[in-house]
Amino acid sequence: MNFPVELSTLPAYRAIGRSGRLSVLVALASYGTSNNSHLDRLIREYGSMPFDVDIVILSNIEKKPAPGIECRVGLPSKDPWSLPFAHKALFAERVDRYDLFIYSEDDILITEGQLRAFLEVTAALREDEVAGFIRKEQSSDGRISYPDMHDEFHWDAASLRSRAEFVLARFTNEHAACYVLTQSQLRKAIASGGFLVEPYEWKHDLLCTAATDPYIQCGFTKLVPVSRLDDFTVHHLSNKYAGKVGVTEAEMRAQVDTLLQLAAGPGAPAALLEGETKLWRRMYSKDYYERPSRDLIAAIPPGVRTVLSVGCGSGATECALAERGLQVVAVPLDPVVCGRAADKGVEMVFGDFRIATEKLRDQTFDCILFANVLHLVGDPVEVLSMFRSAMAENAVAIIQTPNMRSVPELLRRLRHPHRYRGLESYHRSGVHISSIARVRDWCDRSGLTVDRTVGMPHPRAAFARGRSELLDLAMSPNFIAVARKDASAKGARATP
Repeated sequence: MNFPVELSTLPAYRAIGRSGRLSVLVALASYGTSNNSHLDRLIREYGSMPFDVDIVILSNIEKKPAPGIECRVGLPSKDPWSLPFAHKALFAERVDRYDLFIYSEDDILITEGQLRAFLEVTAALREDEVAGFIRKEQSSDGRISYPDMHDEFHWDAASLRSRAEFVLARFTNEHAACYVLTQSQLRKAIASGGFLVEPYEWKHDLLCTAATDPYIQCGFTKLVPVSRLDDFTVHHLSNKYAGKVGVTEAEMRAQVDTLLQLAAGPGAPAALLEGETKLWRRMYSKDYYERPSRDLIAAIPPGVRTVLSVGCGSGATECALAERGLQVVAVPLDPVVCGRAADKGVEMVFGDFRIATEKLRDQTFDCILFANVLHLVGDPVEVLSMFRSAMAENAVAIIQTPNMRSVPELLRRLRHPHRYRGLESYHRSGVHISSIARVRDWCDRSGLTVDRTVGMPHPRAAFARGRSELLDLAMSPNFIAVARKDASAKGARATP
């Protein structure tokens, strides 16, 4: 079929083909039969496009859903989750034969309009940049949500950039269960040495790793065109996470609006810290969407009227405190994720730790919260010392952090030692080992004294809660330390 004239004039098209037709290879990973109805829909969608499209199904069983559809049966390893890695050898074998290469799970709908948008944006990008997608889902009542935005994943405001008329940003969750590469981009990925690799997992599980290696292993930066978000939002047809994981459409739109405002201004404020660790499956990372913690709120003493929260994410805890009548000021993780909390009356102070403390130099607070942030900073003693001056005379510092010396954590390390590779080094892992003794030491060297420590047992260990303080702490994967100013200390103590 002839390639549309208006698209054939795009620089992106001229860069990848001159035949008058766009040739596309689509690899669809399809395990078992549960998604066959979605697979059929994808095949119909690709078949309706005015391009020369070849579809190859990668499966553990033979499938012939339509004439002309090729099926490759076999797993790259004994693990059934390794199936998506099979597309890499296929792409390498046929790199010379196609203009575009699409990898997708069997329930990700990519439309003709989205491929056109990809080509249009690609023409404006640099060689190490790839236009990428983000997933949406729709619940039974029609509500849209975005499942890829959860835990530590967020928009990187520092990555904002303009290319031609497009505004783009990096989303720290590279996984969208699909990607599109031009022939040139695929060649670079293969040449990098990071594409044709055996199945493995580290930052993501096997399924996600196969779909993110072009960005994580091959030197490309995945950028989502936020000024054209709908064109780069693909429907996850199974809607399996709708209402369970991710953020609402309103939250996503609000964050994208903030990104566009930042792009139009003088630049984004500095992020507070790097919230994602370098460990297996991103262990101990900061959750940007933490729910209000009953234990953390209960640790705030009666009589507290002013609270400074250092490391505010989406702000659920901060909003809960504001609703109780407390005056809440927050130093957010970044200028994007905290927007809804700001709308609900939480005052934001943007910048890194040093900038924030400078802005707060004339204020003091009854309580300072450090919720799962100190183990992620380069020098916890320095950070505690910096904010010590913002504590009123009888103020408390409340520190919540992982208890990496708890019984559950030690047992996991014994069972899966490889997952903790590099943990002893902050440089390699992006995290300090935090324990009750370590936090006491951080406080002591920053001029604070820990009054009490409260365990936060895992729900499965709820039977142990309250039986004894020692048992609570031993079984708690997280804990809270409540500290006050050491009257004999004048500031931070020397770090050995």
